[in-house]
Amino acid sequence: MQTRLEKDSLGERPVPAEAYYGIQTARAVENFPVSGLRPKPSYVEATIHIKKAAAKVNSRLGLLDERKADAIQRACEEILAGKLREWFVVDVYQAGAGTSHNMNVNEVIANRAIELLGGKKGEYSILHPNDHVNMAQSTNDVCPTAIRIAAVVLAHSLLHTLRRMEDVLETKAREFDPIIKSGRTHLQDAVPIRLGQEFGAYATCIRKHREAIGSAAGRNQELGIGGTAVGTGINSHPDYRPMMVHELSSGLGIDFRMADDYFETMQSLRPMVDLSGSVRCAAQDLIRIANDLRLLSSGPRTGLAEISLPDRQPGSSIMPGKINPVMAEMLNMVCFQVIGCDTTILLAAQAGQLELNVMMPVVAFNLLHEIEILSNAVDLFTRFCLAGIGADAERCRAYAETSMSLATVLNPHIGYAAAAEVVKEHLASGKSIRQIILGKGLLTQEKLDKIFDLRSMTEPGIK
Repeated sequence: MQTRLEKDSLGERPVPAEAYYGIQTARAVENFPVSGLRPKPSYVEATIHIKKAAAKVNSRLGLLDERKADAIQRACEEILAGKLREWFVVDVYQAGAGTSHNMNVNEVIANRAIELLGGKKGEYSILHPNDHVNMAQSTNDVCPTAIRIAAVVLAHSLLHTLRRMEDVLETKAREFDPIIKSGRTHLQDAVPIRLGQEFGAYATCIRKHREAIGSAAGRNQELGIGGTAVGTGINSHPDYRPMMVHELSSGLGIDFRMADDYFETMQSLRPMVDLSGSVRCAAQDLIRIANDLRLLSSGPRTGLAEISLPDRQPGSSIMPGKINPVMAEMLNMVCFQVIGCDTTILLAAQAGQLELNVMMPVVAFNLLHEIEILSNAVDLFTRFCLAGIGADAERCRAYAETSMSLATVLNPHIGYAAAAEVVKEHLASGKSIRQIILGKGLLTQEKLDKIFDLRSMTEPGIK
């Protein structure tokens, strides 16, 4: 393998001649062969956006040569278009704060910009990763800013998929509104409910989680770029901060804003924990909803079988004809992973010390990973499961009509104690509640017909 010799503050070492990264990335690759996981594309792209904006702003401020600034911006545009992605090679588990990630990005941009200026990779006298690409920046303000930008971008996609799920659930709620079924509490028979009411509640739940995630994402639009090393803004122009926020906002089409306290923004990962927590809360309810659908579709002969989920693939390698609720199972597994990611973020966020939290690399990966996989899972679950759910109206009504909890509507007419005796006899004799009531002369047939109107039992009121 051909190499080129590069030098840093620790000395010299060879770097693969074709590599767009440089010596600091090479050291990181050697130091951290931990997981084989590389940075999320969204994280790389967010960092590239910061570098591009910084080159433009520093040039406008007269601090960066126009030719160098143009070459940096052109290199950034190429990477954002999908080129050179194979050179972002530092493991997720790396040096604290993300210095290795930041330098990997600086070096790739610098070496491509050098080529655009007519030089060869490693000729840093033409354009330097630290002095030019990293001008007015520090890992300590670049990485948390990149995390926030990437998280906001991905959150928009998640919000879209949740809105689609909400819409499909509302459609199903209207479709299933006429279907009467037995409610269940403690997994035991309860008073009647409409299947549409169950699905309507799912839609409302998703809407509330969508609103919470949107609100938390908005709090990540406050950027601390320009804080540099500890929040003071050392080595940056006084106008750098507002110009950077303006440039990132216009470039990404998102209304970012300056931090009101750059020291707090550097010290605390609060908005990331906030967003992760809102995603985790959505995950736990998605688990519940997926499990409900698995239970309601259980069978088809020995389960509830009130609803049917679309057949997506054969369910067994040994049992012919078996079909499993695979999309709901997939959603569950993704949600379990989301909860694990959130736990990691919580632990990492509390590990900050004084002016900096050095655990940002693991926060970056887990926050972006959980948002990305949940967005993908919700989209697939909505398209391949929710949209095709059917209902067995006759089976639902049969369960409702034979439920012992129908006796609940008797309470205002014959009292709780008498109604409880009716239920006991019903369970012991197998006679219907109607038969027992009429046999004991507790109510007339006419009144019993009015009381036992199943539809009316699904609305407020005394029957």
